[in-house]
Amino acid sequence: MKGRRALTLLALVHALTAPVPGTEPDAQAVLKRLDELYRSDASYAEVALDIVTAHWQRTLEARVWTAGMTKTFIRILSPRKERGVGTLRIDQQMWNYLPKTNKIIKIPPSMMMGSWMGSDFTNDDIVKEHTFSDDYTFALFSPADADPALLYLECRPREGRPIIWARVVVAVRRDDLLPMRQVYYDDQGRAMRELIFREVKPLGGRVLPTVLEMVPRNKPGHKTIIRYQKIEFNPVLGADVFSIRHLRTPL
Repeated sequence: MKGRRALTLLALVHALTAPVPGTEPDAQAVLKRLDELYRSDASYAEVALDIVTAHWQRTLEARVWTAGMTKTFIRILSPRKERGVGTLRIDQQMWNYLPKTNKIIKIPPSMMMGSWMGSDFTNDDIVKEHTFSDDYTFALFSPADADPALLYLECRPREGRPIIWARVVVAVRRDDLLPMRQVYYDDQGRAMRELIFREVKPLGGRVLPTVLEMVPRNKPGHKTIIRYQKIEFNPVLGADVFSIRHLRTPL
């Protein structure tokens, strides 16, 4: 009986959030949902990050805490040589902590589009300084090769935003608005990288893609895969989680 109630509740939530057949959802609402899909008011996650190049591969394991869209804390657990490395973002500021030298380095805004931990994800991708719903203009559109099961949005950076992409095409499933693909273009119209969302399943009380694969188009043999192993939404977080002191706290 308890299981039946849970299934009924999940069905009700889906019915309230799914688009009405024959209507187009509000584009900003779709992008806001995408921005917050892995975050909520607060979250805690355990992830594995596979960094693949043409010549080598390595895997990082990390814990990730977030609060809304403005705070992120990441702690590397393995491999041993990177254990304890930390990343902190509060509002528009970001720091990295290197335990081997016991140094905290502040990341300037000019480096937000730089690689995070040697991966194909940027610092901005990881800590979400910029969001689709706030930092881009957007509109629904239908590309020539459109999949009828998908809804497409074209996003362009708002004037004055320090974003290197000229536009981003976002594709979400029509039936539940879950993301499937994001393609990033430069100012010459070239597709430079693609983010693919895979393995949709229940995790942390939500149904969401649990694997995110970033593939740069200009680096053959390169890709970075984030695998969500655990996620909790709206956990009670300590007051010092998002602090410089926490960066220095040993594991």
